[in-house]
Amino acid sequence: MTQATMSRAAAAYREVQVSSRSPLELVVMLYDGLLAGLVQVREATARRDLVAKRQALSKAFAILHELQNTLDMDRGREIAANLDRLYSYVSFRLTEANIALDPGPVDECIRLLSTLRDAWAQVAAAPVARAG
Repeated sequence: MTQATMSRAAAAYREVQVSSRSPLELVVMLYDGLLAGLVQVREATARRDLVAKRQALSKAFAILHELQNTLDMDRGREIAANLDRLYSYVSFRLTEANIALDPGPVDECIRLLSTLRDAWAQVAAAPVARAG
C-alpha cells in the first residue's frame, strides 16, 4: 500500500468517524485534539524545537478558535460567556508561553482544559445526550 493510499484511507476513516458523532462527541474530539496539541507544544518548548512548537501551537490555536467561534452566545448565555472568557485566557497564556519559551503556562492550560474535556465527555456519554 502506498503512502498516498494510506493517507486517503486515513482521511476517509476520520471523515466517517466525525460524521457519525453527536455534536457533544465532536466537542470532546476537539478537546482531545487541542490537548494533544498542547502536549506537543510543551514537549517542543522544553526541548527548544521551535519548528515543532510553532506547528503544534498553530494546531492548538486553530482548535481553540474553533471552540470559541462555535459558542452560541444567545442560547448558552452565562455558560457560553464563561467559556469565551476561558478560551481567551488560554489563548493569552499560550501566547505568553510562546514568547517566553516557558512550558509552565502550557501546563496550566492543559490542566484547565483537561477538566473541561472530562466534563464534556460525561455530558456526551449521558443517556439523554446520546438520544438526541
